[in-house]
Parts: sequence; structure tokens; C-alpha cells
Amino acid sequence: MFFARIFRNITAKTADRRALIQQGGVVQALLFLSSPTILMTVVSSMIILSDGLFLNNTSSTAVAGAIGYAAAIINTINALSQGLAIAARGMIGQLYGQGEYAKVKHVQAQVMAYSFLLSCILAPLLALIAYILSKTVNAEVAGPLFNYLSLYSFVIPFLFMAAIYNALKDSIGRPEATFVRMIFLFILKLIFNGLFLYYFRWNEFGAVLSSFCSYFILGVWMYYDLYVAVTPERLDIKDIKPDKNVLYSLFKIGIPSMLNQALVNFGLFLITMEVEHFGPVTLNAQAIASNINSLCFSLPASIATTVTTMTAINIGVDNQKRAKEIYVKACFISLIIAAVLCSIFIPNNLFFIRLFRNEPDILQIAGHALDIYTWSIIPFGLFCVAQAVFVALGRTKIPLVAGFLRIWLIRYIFIRIFIAQMGVDAIFWGNLVSNYIAAALIMIWLYFTPWKSIIGQDLERIKG
Repeated sequence: MFFARIFRNITAKTADRRALIQQGGVVQALLFLSSPTILMTVVSSMIILSDGLFLNNTSSTAVAGAIGYAAAIINTINALSQGLAIAARGMIGQLYGQGEYAKVKHVQAQVMAYSFLLSCILAPLLALIAYILSKTVNAEVAGPLFNYLSLYSFVIPFLFMAAIYNALKDSIGRPEATFVRMIFLFILKLIFNGLFLYYFRWNEFGAVLSSFCSYFILGVWMYYDLYVAVTPERLDIKDIKPDKNVLYSLFKIGIPSMLNQALVNFGLFLITMEVEHFGPVTLNAQAIASNINSLCFSLPASIATTVTTMTAINIGVDNQKRAKEIYVKACFISLIIAAVLCSIFIPNNLFFIRLFRNEPDILQIAGHALDIYTWSIIPFGLFCVAQAVFVALGRTKIPLVAGFLRIWLIRYIFIRIFIAQMGVDAIFWGNLVSNYIAAALIMIWLYFTPWKSIIGQDLERIKG
């Protein structure tokens, strides 16, 4: 009976799926829609882990550390796509909730076209950043860092395309499409990592080639799925004439989200710069801890994507009571996931670290980092769920302020104050302290916020 119900939901028509989100059981809808997202997050984290495993088992500490360092920069650029994706979910979700299917497809086509154009404009910046950073870091790290970052500019447009594709599917309640895509990406990454890193031993060049080949093939698939495959959701490739109402609304709520994601990731980059001062071994150990912890942080937060979709769809028809119920139950689900992860990872962190490297110094530093980091996932999940509600309401300036508080005014200041006394421990403890304080602040803020959309009139002006 359970599996039959799941199958019916997966194969449901657009209107039926919308009815599930607006009228079905809240927990059932949350679990149904978030399960593919959670599984996708697991696979995404496995991709990060597999990249780290291949690098640490085929390359030197300096190369692995340089790529871990570069990841913070790439994440900062890619954060702009995540910000646009967040805005798209809020906009499309409200239109979808109102049953405006023609408008949904029009907005989707506009978002994909102009997000991809933006990525092509931003990509060359990565080469410039690579040159600047290579002049400031440790000599061992400088060469691999420049090679990896400058060449990765060719991957950026496909990263943007992937983020927007996920948002388009999630916003209409079809997260299983993104899960299938992520499985395919994982298989491609394993194949190309094995070829370029393990077989050819091309170090940072192999890492870039692996990402480029994987995302390029995936990009072809996403293009086919969006514009060629004959489905009710197929977009019109000719629908690229700029629609000022769509683009105005997108950037009105998207710019705060983009700034939020970029500032958070840039803050994390500055923190990584602090780690780099302790040498390549510490930098590599911290990168390993971050790779392992990516799964822990991503899973409780992954339900936030579903919260944005479900809340936006219900706010679109002014169903505030159901939207609040979604938020409360999502918080409980996030807490349960976090508790399970803590019970798995905290007692076994050395086992996971040894999969990467077995040097005593790295085991000690990475193990200590994970002991502290893992407890941070409990408030982080709650923080992300609250952020998701603000996005669904179109109030993206509030997550911008909350993200700034979490990384810059709490974590970074904590680190700058205590790093002289605590050393690298200040970075680990700063993560813990900032997540708990920020979660409490944003949840209090949400309590006093009206559950009303602030972009409703903007959406009404969009033509289908």
C-alpha cells in the first residue's frame, strides 16, 4: 500500500501533485517531496567525498590542500546561482500554487536563459582570482591553486545550469528529477575521476577535467529534458526575449539571496585563509573534515528546499495556517535527521578520516575538528528551515541579514578575537557558536513576521 501510494505520487499529473501539497497530509507531503532531495543530498555529498578520496589517495598534500582551498572560491561564485535558484523557487512556487501553469513555464524559460548568460559573464573572473590568490598563498600551494581555479572557469556555466535546473524541478514539486540527475552525475564523476586522477595521475588538471566532462554531459541531458523531450513541462527555447516583469521580480528577490549566498561563502573563504596560515597539513586536514561534514550539514538542511516549495505554493493561495504547520513539522524532521547523524559520525570520525589519509597529524587535527563541527548541524538545519520560509514569502532580505550575522558578525569576529589564544581551534568553535546563536535569532525573527507574500502584485503582472 505504501509503495503504491509513492508510485501514484511520483506519476501524478501537475494538478494532482499540487493538490497533494495544498490538501494532503503535511508530514506525508514533506516526506514524499523531501525524500528525493535528501537522497540527492546524500549522493551530492558522496560526490564531494569521492573527489576528496581520489585526490588524497593520488596527489600530494599540497595539491589536495590547494583544491580544498580553491573550493571556497568556487563555492562563492557558484553561490550566485544558488541565490537565483532560491529566488526562482519562491516565484515559481507561488505561481504554481495558483495554478498559473503558462506563467510557470514562461518564468522558468526566462530564469534558465538569463542565469546561464550571467554565468558566462562571471566565469572569466575565476581566472583573475586565481592569478591574484596564487601570489598570496604558500609557495607549495600556489601552482596547483592557480592551475585548478583558472581552468575551472570553463565549468562554472554548467554549475549554474545545474542549480537552476534543480530549482525549476523542485518548484513544481518534482524533486525526483533532480535526484536522477545527481545519480547520473555521481556515476560520471567516478568514471572520470578514475580515468584522470587514478589512471593518468593528472593531479589538479585531472580534477578539473573530471568536473568539466561530467557537467558537460549532464548539461546536454538537462537541455534535452527541458527543451526537447515531449512533456507537459517542456519549455520553449524561443522564449528568451527579456520580460522586464519576470526579470525585475527575479532580481528583486534574487539579489538579496545571491548576496546572502555569496557573502556566506566569501566569509568561509576568509576563514579558510586563516587556516592556510597554519600550513599545508592543517589546510588539508580542515578540507578533509569539511568533506566529511558536508553530508552532516547538507542532510538536515536539505528539507529546506521542500519547505520553500510547499510554503510558497500554500502562501500563493493565502493558506497561512497550513504554511505554518509545514514549518513546525519540518523543524522536527530536521532535528531527527541531525540526531541520527550525530550518533553515527561522532563516535566514528577517525574511521572516516582514515579513508582519506592516515597520517597522525591529519588524524588529530581533522578528528578534533569533526568532534566540534558535527554538533553544529543541529542548529544549522533549523536555521535553513526558517530561511526557507522567508524565501517562500519573498522576504529574501531577512536571510541576507541572518547569513551576514552568522558568518561575519558572529563567527568571523569570534575567530579574530580568539585565534591568538586558541589557534586553529577558534575556527572550529566559531562554527559551533555562530550556528546556535544565528538559529535562535532567525527563529525569533520568523515568529514576529507576518506570513504574507510581498511579491504577489509583481507576479500578477507577469504574462503567461
